[in-house]
Amino acid sequence: MKIADDQPSGLSALDRPNSYIGRSVPRPNLARLMQGRGQYVSDVVLPRMTHVAFVRSPHAHARIKKIETAQAKKAPSVVAVVTGAELAKVITPWVGVLTHLKGIKSAPQHAIAVDRACWQGEAVCAVVARTLAEAEDACALVSIDYEVLAAVTDPETALDAKTPVIHPELGDNLTFERVLSAGDPDKGFSEADAVVETTFMFGRHTGVTNEARAIVADWNPGEQRLTVFQGTQAPHMMQNLFAKHLALEENQVRVVTKDVGGSFGIKVHVYADEMATAALAKLLKRPVKFVADRFESFVTDIHARDHRIKAKIGVKKDGAITAFEIDDLTGIGPYSVYPRTSGIEANQVVNLTGGPYTCPNYRARARVVFQNKNVMCQYRAVGHPIATAVTEGLVELAAAKLDMDPAEIRRRNLFPDNKYPATSAAGLKFEGLSHHASLDKILRMIGYEKLRAEQRRTRERGVHRGIGFASFIEVTNPSAAFYGVGGARISSQDGATVRLDATGAVFCHSGVTEQGQGAEAVLAQCVATSFGVPIERVRVVTGDTDNTPYGGGTWASRAAGIGGEAAWQAGKALRSNVLAAAASILQADPNTLDIRSGIVVDADTGRKRMGLDEVARVVYFRPDTLPPGFQAEFMVTRHYVPRAWPFAFTNGVQASYLDVDIRTGEVKLLKHWCVEDCGTVINPQLVDEQIRGGIVQGIGAVLFEHCRYDEAGQLLNGNLMDYLVPMAGEMPDIDIGHVVTPTADSELGAKGAGEAGTAGAPACIMNAVNDALRPLGAAPITQMPITPQLVLEALPRR
Repeated sequence: MKIADDQPSGLSALDRPNSYIGRSVPRPNLARLMQGRGQYVSDVVLPRMTHVAFVRSPHAHARIKKIETAQAKKAPSVVAVVTGAELAKVITPWVGVLTHLKGIKSAPQHAIAVDRACWQGEAVCAVVARTLAEAEDACALVSIDYEVLAAVTDPETALDAKTPVIHPELGDNLTFERVLSAGDPDKGFSEADAVVETTFMFGRHTGVTNEARAIVADWNPGEQRLTVFQGTQAPHMMQNLFAKHLALEENQVRVVTKDVGGSFGIKVHVYADEMATAALAKLLKRPVKFVADRFESFVTDIHARDHRIKAKIGVKKDGAITAFEIDDLTGIGPYSVYPRTSGIEANQVVNLTGGPYTCPNYRARARVVFQNKNVMCQYRAVGHPIATAVTEGLVELAAAKLDMDPAEIRRRNLFPDNKYPATSAAGLKFEGLSHHASLDKILRMIGYEKLRAEQRRTRERGVHRGIGFASFIEVTNPSAAFYGVGGARISSQDGATVRLDATGAVFCHSGVTEQGQGAEAVLAQCVATSFGVPIERVRVVTGDTDNTPYGGGTWASRAAGIGGEAAWQAGKALRSNVLAAAASILQADPNTLDIRSGIVVDADTGRKRMGLDEVARVVYFRPDTLPPGFQAEFMVTRHYVPRAWPFAFTNGVQASYLDVDIRTGEVKLLKHWCVEDCGTVINPQLVDEQIRGGIVQGIGAVLFEHCRYDEAGQLLNGNLMDYLVPMAGEMPDIDIGHVVTPTADSELGAKGAGEAGTAGAPACIMNAVNDALRPLGAAPITQMPITPQLVLEALPRR
């Protein structure tokens, strides 16, 4: 079913009386957070708590010859000074590989480096003290004798015979390689009337979350139990990994995730310093706290997007695309990140390039190589911005070569909206998308013909404005095909436990986590609607492995589509149970009753019969009055996992209108638009703001953000003075529209929306810059971030 509007029409299970589906209700946690009453890991204080600070390597690659800790151990309030070799007796190393990424390899990584430091910022020693300041002061007293080794810092030469191998036991610096050939690419290019080739460069950048990574670990010897307060996206995953590497059973580990100040994929990975903190708590038998400062974050939070892609496209004179080809080279860090690996981003680039288009001829190679830089892994919209920029950059360059309108070339090649299910050249299976409806809608939103006319008028005045587009697809609601098949204990299913208390209020315990994206609101909307109570009567509990059903957490835009569906089904099941009890009390047929606004009513007339508080009173306090043999169950758990499709793909299109100052090279964003099809829109405001937030991160990638390293592997701009992020002054107005194509794999029909903005924004802004400069004879810009210097260098010399 496809409806080219903001909401579906016709009756469905979602159309219950007093439904909250499709309504912009406030977040349940909004008042608490706005009053400054959030509780983050930094706020956690426990009896006998200590603080850990890490001595970090100043070198990108160095052998650790000797560590002198005597002076540090004598420093005020120091509890312990622990080296990597000492901590290795408590915690085992890990290897970041997945079996379905054929051939991927990595070396074992320790919580603290043992023999060598392999990137600038890797922890080489830990100092634990009663206060953070005293721990940091004592770090300065640790003396380390290093033998500096040659650093591998250029992906282009990482595989050369003369380049040192970072981990000799692996044989070379190649982490992972994938080669794909679909259709007949050679024939496609030979039959093309025009072939466009170029090289795309993507600058390495990171998430820069408002709240830095933080953890408090507390080992209780009496209970033989580890409690970890951690700002993580996946508490159950971390429970498993803490247990595995600390020689514990999972039931000996509790992970608690309270408020989190943003994640963006940064907080879904295993970090050596956080594992070290947990190991130190077990070693010392007392709580240990670690909160990264901003400098540490830049050299330890995962980086992403460092890719060089040689790409080409073949097209006929009529605009038909005949073939795509890419060769992707990406340099990660010295280790593949655990447990999701550092091969997924490149794998996604191969999967997603050319994804919106019907062209069957596609050749791709991706190589992932080790470097002596900070580790790289999944960050918001994994691989999507790269694949979209390559695909859409090629499409618009081809349109320019043919002198064809960029909207028209898309219209001639996008998958038709009425031809689903469909399969892309890379083998991705699409249940149902809406590329053409989305393109038509965004052209109406921007007033395309009028905007082109305005562009022509401003050019006559010497003002150079550009219009750029980017169609995209987005992976959401991932099944076990994403990680589970590769052996990682990362759950693709999620659960919700819903219970009715003695006053008629409802509690929902969910395996997804609140990271600031509004998951609690969506879960409350699902339960309130499917059960039948005012949303104010629903309390959502997340982020506690002792008190929530086993689930995958929050990543890959899965909270609404998977966690929301589990909550919806649990609410329905509880409603059925409560109606059975009410029918028993009222001596009525439960099929004739319903729950609306917290009251049991006649389903056909809406006549009020009894309040939920009265039903609960009888069941909890006077069960002796119920019929013999009747047992009310006012707590239910339901789980949900996608089964019919490996992923619930969404799609959309973005457009950018901007001004390029050819004197300074400055790019000014004037307006941005996005049309997204994420299936059923549960909370329009949250969806729109998720998309806007994603667009802002995409703007950062295309215009500002870049982790710059020198040849020795030293990060040159690891601070917020030199590492640029978009600020309010750089932001344009952003208009959001929707087309709705629900997935049939769930009753809600919801897909994800959290990464759509990031997926498309870099591509359409890049295309808009080139559109502005093309009449001047400028060379196409295919490097990000697009700095003023790049713009000026692209202009022809006068």
